[in-house]
Amino acid sequence: MTPSIMTSQTLSAAEIVEGRVYLQRARDRVLAATAGLSDVQWGYRTAEGTWSIAEIVEHMVIVQELVLGPIAAGLAGTPETAGLDTATIDEIVKTKLPDRSRKYPAPEMARPRGQWTRAESLERLGANTRRLTERLETADGLRLHRVPAPPLRAVSGGAHELMDGYQWLLATAAHTERHLDQILELKAQPGFPTR
Repeated sequence: MTPSIMTSQTLSAAEIVEGRVYLQRARDRVLAATAGLSDVQWGYRTAEGTWSIAEIVEHMVIVQELVLGPIAAGLAGTPETAGLDTATIDEIVKTKLPDRSRKYPAPEMARPRGQWTRAESLERLGANTRRLTERLETADGLRLHRVPAPPLRAVSGGAHELMDGYQWLLATAAHTERHLDQILELKAQPGFPTR
């Protein structure tokens, strides 16, 4: 059996550390990129239909909460599938999900609706990161349950369709990194307000 085949429900210490660092680094980078923005900068859009930084952060939070809520519940309700290759999908999640060279439309349920203030969005981002980290460190069987993952299917060209619980946790960090790049792209636009 190769090391890329996971047969245990227990994550290795290295996987836990990697997941924790990835989740917390993504959060910290978003907080740094949004620190000190004025209300005008927070709400700035380059064109009709594009997202502001406020909407990008709200989208990040919505996706975190989907993973913590319905996706976690869906994982818990699936049969165990031990012995499947995990290394390939782990690598796709960490390298292809954050890559913004291809754009994908957000599903309706993950689109921002202007439901939180800046403080609420950033507080939720931090609180959700803590909850995701706690799940990573305490949940049993994260590798044993898989559910369909449209983002994985999209970035793998349909070659892979299911992610396990650990991969969904990594995917939240990868998704945050993807949209952090979107924030940085927006801030680099010539028309981005100076204050």
